[in-house]
Amino acid sequence: MATTSTIELAAASSPGDGLESCPLCRGLGYLRRDVPIGHPDFGKLVPCSCQLERLASVRLGRLRAMSELSALERMTFDSFLINVPGMPADKTANLRWAFDEAWSFADSPEGWLLMKGGFGCGKTHLAAAIANACITRGRPVLFKTVPDLLDHLRSTYAPSSLTSFDDTFEQVRTAPVLILDDLGTESSTPWAQEKLFQVFNHRYNAYLPTVITTNRELEEISLRLRSRLADPDLTRIVSITAPDYRRAGVGQDQSDLSSLALHGRQTLENFDVRTGELPQEETENLARVLKVARTYAEAPGDWLVITGPYGCGKTHVAAAIANQRTAQGHPALFILVPDLLDHLRATFNPQSTTTFDKRFEEVRRTPFLILDDLGTESATPWAREKLYQIFDYRYNARLPTVITTATPIEELDPRLATRMLDVTRCTLFAIQAPDYRGGSIAEKTARQRTSSRR
Repeated sequence: MATTSTIELAAASSPGDGLESCPLCRGLGYLRRDVPIGHPDFGKLVPCSCQLERLASVRLGRLRAMSELSALERMTFDSFLINVPGMPADKTANLRWAFDEAWSFADSPEGWLLMKGGFGCGKTHLAAAIANACITRGRPVLFKTVPDLLDHLRSTYAPSSLTSFDDTFEQVRTAPVLILDDLGTESSTPWAQEKLFQVFNHRYNAYLPTVITTNRELEEISLRLRSRLADPDLTRIVSITAPDYRRAGVGQDQSDLSSLALHGRQTLENFDVRTGELPQEETENLARVLKVARTYAEAPGDWLVITGPYGCGKTHVAAAIANQRTAQGHPALFILVPDLLDHLRATFNPQSTTTFDKRFEEVRRTPFLILDDLGTESATPWAREKLYQIFDYRYNARLPTVITTATPIEELDPRLATRMLDVTRCTLFAIQAPDYRGGSIAEKTARQRTSSRR
């Protein structure tokens, strides 16, 4: 026969809460199970059936109070836009697949769902839509951005905190459905990494439904977390390739960093191989670079590096490749290297509306990057470090990249040069023609005479 303890249980209920009439706990709310000595539950209090609904309601209220969904109520599956005007068909199909995966998870939360992609691609909207759908169906859910979650845990150490760290941490670890937004944007202190691992590890072992969004690649996430995230038996990974939603309409794929609009007239069709002006060898060299550019523009793969003197046509070829890609509905970020570094530095200005991380990730991960005039930048240690990080990531990820430079490669940062000289991942082409714009009339006439004799 189960027994009760009036001293310990009186605080569990209060007059008028409707529990006085319960024949099992006699209005106290909890029971001691009648089990033999040595049983794991011997002496422990368990909620009476009359308390379960109230406790569930209290738990749901606490999770809602911890969540950040009040500002995200508008983010539902109904308000999620899939058919964005001007978006390429392959991106639309990818977005629909991501939507279907999120919808399926919300309908039956099981296992883990990892959504990754660039800034503004719709990850947070879909994660919030899952949370809002769960709440609508009466299912408890905790939604937190990872940096805010860690701040919330830290705040429990304050003397004025109304909740203990242990209670708050346990609510996170055991939430029926946990949604963690923006993994990878937190300050990566040992304490933060330890707490995240404890949350991940508990939910992994307990197979608790969890949604994670990140703009990082798995390789950039700490090994202890990655080992859980990458388990194919538990996690469905959805990679969203759609561009930033907040730049809607035709041309939305074009970053505001890109200066490609200034080179709109430069195409492969109007590239001048200067027949009759240059010696035959130099004309043939220009014809070859044009052929290489056409092939690369049709199916960009790995890197294309174009070297040559100033004014020889490097920028025209690079811009023409980018223009052909954008005309086919593919994004391309074209930027002068010194301008890129200026844009990154500008994010440190207190008045900047864009964070450094967002700018840097936008460049590092863009599907197709054209870096014009490498070697003309101010080679400060900071600039060299940022360029190396961009080069190293794109090299390892094998992301299509076009680089132009008038600086001999052996004079560039060795960390960049070694990647540009890897023939297994990079096509290196040297333009031999002189400056289109330079030289005296006499020099041009002499070149034309030499060419005619040949």
